[in-house]
Amino acid sequence: MDVISATLAEWMNQLMIWVGFGAVVGLLSKAALPGKDPGGTFATIFIGVVGSVIGAATLFFFSGQRVEPISIVGFLVALAGSALLLLTYRLLHGKAFPGGFRNAWRARRAGRRRIVVEE
Repeated sequence: MDVISATLAEWMNQLMIWVGFGAVVGLLSKAALPGKDPGGTFATIFIGVVGSVIGAATLFFFSGQRVEPISIVGFLVALAGSALLLLTYRLLHGKAFPGGFRNAWRARRAGRRRIVVEE
């Protein structure tokens, strides 16, 4: 029973570190890329956490190097992943799809195709 509780405590500790680190990185990525963003606080935390995981996984995939969230390399990789995710989020919610990606997807599923030509 002690082994299970120790393992669970370690996993919860790592989860809290990633969430806290992701929140800080999400705020910094929004500060680095100024502009009006869709979403509020939860979107910022989500972008930071998921961007941190994406950055760390990308580094591990290409170099085989594991990264801890609280390190210089971890910070830079997480910031790059969060910025990339924030840019993707802006593209999908912005002018590329008028009314948002969700409305474009609904219109496409309903059989209506909306072609917008901007001059």
